[in-house]
Order: sequence, then C-alpha cells, then structure tokens
Amino acid sequence: MDQNEQLMREAIRQSKAGMDKGEGGPFGAIVVKNGQIVGRGNNRVLATNDPTAHAEVVAIRDACQNLGSFQLDDCEIYTSCEPCPMCLGAIYWARPKRVYFGCTRTDAADIQFDDDFIYEEIGTPLEQRQIPMIPLLREEALVVFREWQEKSDKTLY
Repeated sequence: MDQNEQLMREAIRQSKAGMDKGEGGPFGAIVVKNGQIVGRGNNRVLATNDPTAHAEVVAIRDACQNLGSFQLDDCEIYTSCEPCPMCLGAIYWARPKRVYFGCTRTDAADIQFDDDFIYEEIGTPLEQRQIPMIPLLREEALVVFREWQEKSDKTLY
C-alpha cells in the first residue's frame, strides 16, 4: 500500500474522531517527518471555544512542541481538506516541504464551510473590508520595530 495514502487515511481518521467526539467540524491533519507522525490534530473549535483551533493549526502546534522547533523543516502535512486561509498562513510560517490534502475548498463549501469570503477579503482594500481595519499609532508601533531591527540577539523566522 502507498505510504502517502496510508498517511492521508490517518488524517481522515483524525477528522472523523474529532467530529464524532463533537470537538468541531470534520477536519483532521497530521505532520510527518522521515515517515513518522510527529504531530496530530483535528478541528477543536467547539471543544476549546477557540476559532483558531483548526486541524492544521492543532497539528502544527503539536508537531512543533514534539520536535522542539518553531519550524517544520523536512516535514510534510497531510490534511483531510484543502487548508483555509488561516491554516494556509500557518503552514507557510511553519515551512513544511509539502502538503497533501483530501477534500477541496469547494467540497467544504458544499457542507457550509465556505472560505471564499476570507479569500476575497484578503484582496480587498482595507477601507472596503467587512470588518473595519483602522490604522492607529503607527509611529509609536514603529519604535518597537526599529528596536527589533537593531537587536543583536534576535532569532529570525
């Protein structure tokens, strides 16, 4: 049996287990390094009252803790559904080498998980977004950015 298919089936099992426990929607993910599962997650939005507790984010957090690293170098993510914009952002920050997904975002929209609104908002000018984005105290905030830029012992990521 193909190892990629076996690993995707594990992500799908994670999605069903979380859904069956009432923890959140039908989404699951695993993180794999050198053929070994190093992180697992299922959607836990309802269980934790945390709108960021999507399967991919939960799995990334688990893997990073298990690996003792804030990046997933040489890892692969298997997720039961194409990542939403938030999860896609988290994946890019974690920097795995690839992502495999099962269902598409269209499949998710068909069961009332429609991410298109957020995808559209990303490209919308700030002043036209549904949730107002209001610049405030930029000059004061830039002081800290300048301090970071000059910091000699910073860790880049």
